[in-house]
Amino acid sequence: MQREAMIREIVTYPDPILQRPTEKVTEFDKELRTLAADMFESMYTAIGIGLAAPQIGVSKRITVIDLSNQKNADEKIVLVNPEIIHKEGKQVAEEGCLSLPDIRDKVSRAAKVKVRAQDLEGKTIELEGTELLARAFQHEIDHLDGILFPWRLSALKRDLILRKIRKLQKSGEWK
Repeated sequence: MQREAMIREIVTYPDPILQRPTEKVTEFDKELRTLAADMFESMYTAIGIGLAAPQIGVSKRITVIDLSNQKNADEKIVLVNPEIIHKEGKQVAEEGCLSLPDIRDKVSRAAKVKVRAQDLEGKTIELEGTELLARAFQHEIDHLDGILFPWRLSALKRDLILRKIRKLQKSGEWK
């Protein structure tokens, strides 16, 4: 009997798990498939388009992405042990992050990327993404490397964001 996917709590900055590189996945089993299902369920509940395992407190190199927001099952992507193998162009657009609620800023990313990863069975896959999908690939893989999007901003912008978070923490408005 398979259990229903569970909604897991989204971990927020400054939790240390968000700032550490994750461990490579070596077991492609039921537990990994359950984790992926939980990640999709948690991401949909939080109204996100991507989620990396550290964002639910799991230090494993797996991320899920669905730009269709549950409208098209064919667009659900699971990347296990992903790496970017090619980048080209440049795009600048606003990004947000479920682990940094209400924080948004413009981030420069590659416009097109090619990713090599494994699927839930351990088979090697390669995917290309442009625009929003390229941005999602880069943002989620950053999470797996312990990098949050403010780290991609200028020192001044990053400092302003971190100051805002500290102020929200002091007032009790930040989880």
